[in-house]
Amino acid sequence: METNSKKTYWPHMIVGFLLLAITLSFWTVKTASSLPVQETNDYMMKYQQADININDIIKSQQAFDKLYRLSLTNVKTMVMTDNIHSNRLQPELVVLKMGANHFTYTVTKKDNTVVSDANVSFLLTQPHSTKEDQMIENIPFDKGFYITPDINITKAGRYTLKLKASVGDFTGYFSLEAYLKPKL
Repeated sequence: METNSKKTYWPHMIVGFLLLAITLSFWTVKTASSLPVQETNDYMMKYQQADININDIIKSQQAFDKLYRLSLTNVKTMVMTDNIHSNRLQPELVVLKMGANHFTYTVTKKDNTVVSDANVSFLLTQPHSTKEDQMIENIPFDKGFYITPDINITKAGRYTLKLKASVGDFTGYFSLEAYLKPKL
């Protein structure tokens, strides 16, 4: 009579792989749920609304651009030279200051006549967060300019200045990067 002294380890391997899979699944879910997800606020609306209406938004923007021009005036800018070896053009950034800031915009027709009856909204946001967004729904028109009230900025870093102007049935969007240097 033969004795079967061979031991098989495959049931232990299956149990080990199963435990490893459960542990990695738990770790993946825990890590993914701990990272915050920020919605984009392009076109100064929720992502879902922009996604549903993107064709209308683009048509309205193109029609607006044919008739009108948006611009930011009376701001100090800085030239970005941090990546001189890049083939990508680095845009100039608006320099922000700690504390109260206000922004002056113009809405003009292509023949440089000022538009005084535009419905203008402003949004100050950070590129990867919507937590500290500051939205101003109606910016008043004063002496040829749309001037935002003072906006208090206390946190250093990158910002985006967004403007939405509606004239009649057309809506135009304007976006410009800004930066607040940290105090050393």
